[in-house]
Amino acid sequence: MTQRIDRTEQLIEFERTLACSPEVAFDAWTDPEQVSAWWDPTGAPLVSCRIELKVAGAFRFETKGHAPPFVGTYQLLDRPRRLEFDALGAHGTVSFSPRGAQTLMRVTIRSPSAEHFETFLKLGVDQGTAKTLDNMVAFVAQR
Repeated sequence: MTQRIDRTEQLIEFERTLACSPEVAFDAWTDPEQVSAWWDPTGAPLVSCRIELKVAGAFRFETKGHAPPFVGTYQLLDRPRRLEFDALGAHGTVSFSPRGAQTLMRVTIRSPSAEHFETFLKLGVDQGTAKTLDNMVAFVAQR
């Protein structure tokens, strides 16, 4: 479990090792029922999760009101290796690499400007995302 904040490149990067295959991990990121179970950093199920799983398809994840909806658009879907999306003014990349019976997941959030990046840090996006990814690690371990 690692996390890196790079102000020069305006990115936050996370790595997690998952006790599942890349296929299972990819599905956990793209199936509304599964995303609903682990996305909210508090551990509560999402109130609503809509996913249009195609390039240029939209997604919308809603919590019980403690955070604004997470809304974005898929830019790349390469099952089971990679997905990319734009959300909240940033570009996200999620990659899945097999490591024996496990999967190395790398999540990168890249901001378009230094100001945007600093706002994300002030809002705690790095901390919330870390909790969310820890939820996912626990979720796939139970499957």
